Amino acid sequence: MGGTQSLALPQGKGPHPVGCADVMVGHTRQGLFLRLFYPCLPRAGAERPLWIPRYEYCGGLADFALLSRRWCAPLLSVAIGSCRVPVSWKGPFKPCSSGYPLIIFSHGLGAFRSLYSSVCSELASWGFVVAALEHRDHSASVTYFCPAEAGREEWIPYQRVPQGQKEFYFRNKQDSVDLTKVAVMGHSFGGVTAVLALVKEPGFSCAVALDAWMFPLENSLYPEVPKPVLFINTEKFQTPESVAKMKRLSSRNSQTKIITILGSVHQSQTDFAFLTGKLINRIFSARGTLDPYKGLDITSRAALAFLQRHLHLEEDFDQWDNLLEGIGDSVIPEAPFCRSNL
Repeated sequence: MGGTQSLALPQGKGPHPVGCADVMVGHTRQGLFLRLFYPCLPRAGAERPLWIPRYEYCGGLADFALLSRRWCAPLLSVAIGSCRVPVSWKGPFKPCSSGYPLIIFSHGLGAFRSLYSSVCSELASWGFVVAALEHRDHSASVTYFCPAEAGREEWIPYQRVPQGQKEFYFRNKQDSVDLTKVAVMGHSFGGVTAVLALVKEPGFSCAVALDAWMFPLENSLYPEVPKPVLFINTEKFQTPESVAKMKRLSSRNSQTKIITILGSVHQSQTDFAFLTGKLINRIFSARGTLDPYKGLDITSRAALAFLQRHLHLEEDFDQWDNLLEGIGDSVIPEAPFCRSNL
């Protein structure tokens, strides 16, 4: 592979072509900013959106990785700045008489709205509208809003835990998602945000938590999580303490499931897993031993089976129900160490 970089994001395997658009609501940092993935009508020669939306995000990624913005941001821009997502940019929405179920997707610390395009577009190809939020609470590597009077963007950087503050109390205040539709999903810090959303928003029916960082979840909230959660863990990230919190939730709700994908690392559930080339993989520790396309298949099919069950969908996603029990190639029930350590 050498030092060259390329992004080979897969097209969705479902029956629908996928469209994509950015949505910004409001002119303050309290407004919403998201990337919408949705079933669309096929369109010849459709434009494909850039994976890294603006150069400023290269600087944000450099800052988050604790690397020099001066050299790392231009390097990232050259290496991955021209990569595009295989979806139709602002493609015409495909009408649906019954309405598409909605998934709210919450990114992890230091990420932003486009870094989970692979899983979001895969779910959209199976008939979901997926709203990938970009948080403005300093948990994104960088983001922005457009003040009405200024005529230009105001940028919001990622914020580390201030010296002298405990990380639990700092992170616990971030990522309040106040949305009321159907299902919520997220990765890492966004995974625990999805769990918390079940407490705060009765409109959510269930949550899918990808390698959830359970640390910010207060112990007092466990009895209050009212709906089922699907925890899809990677092999190399979780700790016994984090898995103990997941097990606590599953002991209270028999529909809460915990599975682990073997051969995967924390970044395997982001688009970074699909980058080829040693440079970016070294910076972001993106590669496990499992083929990333296979990892995406397991993640998306388990999520679809779970969503069919708890959103009462009339699809054939139950063909993948075995994955919810950890039955299948490269997947196991619970966590790699939880039987022996917990």
